[in-house]
Amino acid sequence: MNRQAQAVIMLLFGGAILKASIGDLYLRYVKEALQPFLIASALLLIAAGVMTLWYDLRPSRAEVHDHDHGDGHAHHEPRVGWLLILPVLGLLLVAPPALGAYAAGQSGTALAGRQAESDYPPLPEGDPVEITMLDYASRAVFDEGRSLTDRRLLLTGFVTQGPDGQPMLARMILSCCAADGRPIKVGLSGNVPANVPSDTWIEVTGAYTAQTAKDPVNEATVPYLEVETWQEIPAPKQQYE
Repeated sequence: MNRQAQAVIMLLFGGAILKASIGDLYLRYVKEALQPFLIASALLLIAAGVMTLWYDLRPSRAEVHDHDHGDGHAHHEPRVGWLLILPVLGLLLVAPPALGAYAAGQSGTALAGRQAESDYPPLPEGDPVEITMLDYASRAVFDEGRSLTDRRLLLTGFVTQGPDGQPMLARMILSCCAADGRPIKVGLSGNVPANVPSDTWIEVTGAYTAQTAKDPVNEATVPYLEVETWQEIPAPKQQYE
């Protein structure tokens, strides 16, 4: 692969990253906060590709190139370099779904590695009050639900099958990117969604319950929510917490 081919691949790679970063596609790979860094890296790749082409295609450069290789012998570059175009094609042609019910079923709940905490601040005003899956699970397990009692709660997640065959609510959380995604799982009691396929996104309104279970994957505690009402919703733009 010669210098010009390398520059073209840098341009394609930078353009693919920029295209994914400006839209919503990047949210399937990394956290939302990393968008500025992705855009900056894409612009650097594009600038590097443009500068490489400009340097290599200058007339003076072409003359030196012809002089250096005027010995009549062919000069072959390693062809393995063309494999670099595969990630470009992947970004341009393949749009994988966000991690969902299958990934949640293969991993234990992320609460397993957290230490007990106390003195959770009061929940904000609202009825019901919208709360993240991680916040609910943490308060329910580590604070024994003290900051959740007497409040109606609204949680959003996707349906996944629990070990007993009953539906659970889950959502993936990321430390950095999809490669380190872990699920937060909440069991459902009361008005449990019936005949809802896995990976269906739902909003659930309910109240704290002391009921818990053990995640069979890592034996971590899974809290429950007493469901009052629920409804199907479209998958949100930001599917990870």
